[in-house]
Amino acid sequence: MRVNVEKLCSKLIQIRSLSGEEKDLVDFLKDLFTRLEFDEINIDRYGSIVGIIRGEHPGKKLLFDSHIDTVDIPKAEDWTVDPFGGQIRDGRVYGRGSSDMKGPLAAAISGVAEFVHEHGHDFAGDIMISGIVHEECFEGVAAREISKRYKPDYVIICETTDLKLNYGQRGRMELRIESFGKPCHSSNPSQGINAVYHMAELIPELAKMDLGHDPDLGPAIMELVDICSQPYPGASVVPARCLATYDVRTLTTDSASSILDVINKVIEQLSNKIPDFKAEVGLVESSAICYTGETIKAKRFFPAWKTDPDSPESLAILDAMESAGLPRTKGVYSFCTNGSHYGGEAGLAVYGFGPSKEIQCHMDDEYIEIEQLQKAAEVYRGICGNLLAL
Repeated sequence: MRVNVEKLCSKLIQIRSLSGEEKDLVDFLKDLFTRLEFDEINIDRYGSIVGIIRGEHPGKKLLFDSHIDTVDIPKAEDWTVDPFGGQIRDGRVYGRGSSDMKGPLAAAISGVAEFVHEHGHDFAGDIMISGIVHEECFEGVAAREISKRYKPDYVIICETTDLKLNYGQRGRMELRIESFGKPCHSSNPSQGINAVYHMAELIPELAKMDLGHDPDLGPAIMELVDICSQPYPGASVVPARCLATYDVRTLTTDSASSILDVINKVIEQLSNKIPDFKAEVGLVESSAICYTGETIKAKRFFPAWKTDPDSPESLAILDAMESAGLPRTKGVYSFCTNGSHYGGEAGLAVYGFGPSKEIQCHMDDEYIEIEQLQKAAEVYRGICGNLLAL
């Protein structure tokens, strides 16, 4: 059975699947995998789905990984098309998730289906396609269930790469820094300690930190994304606390503790310099309810990863790209993916390849080029043959 990639992409877009609300899409994929005669279909405790096609000969396990949740639509009136219409026009498919990442999932399904149409089960190993839940908020957390159960030898992250081979990404962590003061009436501020002033001393010192640079991934980044005094809103009271949240983009040499140690040294230096200065830093921890009723939770540290861009696996993927008429271009992701688990935690052979550009993700009037969808499907078909032949 062959799969029309743009029509499948359109259909996937029409099935809303915000994080925690992926059930209808999982049901659709289960039916689709059944019609495509997958040998095994499983849904885990978080609600992620995996379809498996088994070769007739023993061999390696190849996983095409996609997430099936999308971010929400803040203001539908800002869109000029129906965000969930899956409209096909002017060589594009429009809608939420078209690039991030229902289009890449559609391309993976189409490419694998074409490979099986050509070869049947006369190949070595297993081909797996995953639809992961809750990736937008918990990169790699639900994917832990996949690697633990299926133990893939090769993982292709199907997140958009603009049809180039990506071999790494920076990690991501969320930090919460809290400064402490002493409340009092704002008409007599000398009787208290304003926690916001102390945070204002800390922020520029943190901005001076050099967290390192990787020749492939670029610089580590620590960016202030939110700040709030307590109590809030303030009314005639000197704030006793101030909370700041930082988004940190990490390198492969970083751990959660190594980043926290650097920040704690800055806090210690200010404590020795400023009377009554007190602050603490820690990882943000969060949780959410999956559509299955299971709770997914994690401390928000998702590690960086890099894979050898000149390995036999890389060359096999580049050969598939070249056979599809694409240049042998390599790069890295700027955002975080499920590779944080597969590569950063599990240490698997992980590579990224997908249609569309990163800038299309999460934007109003999100779309994906049909030509890129078709090229990606062709490359995925070639990857099946090339990687499983190693």
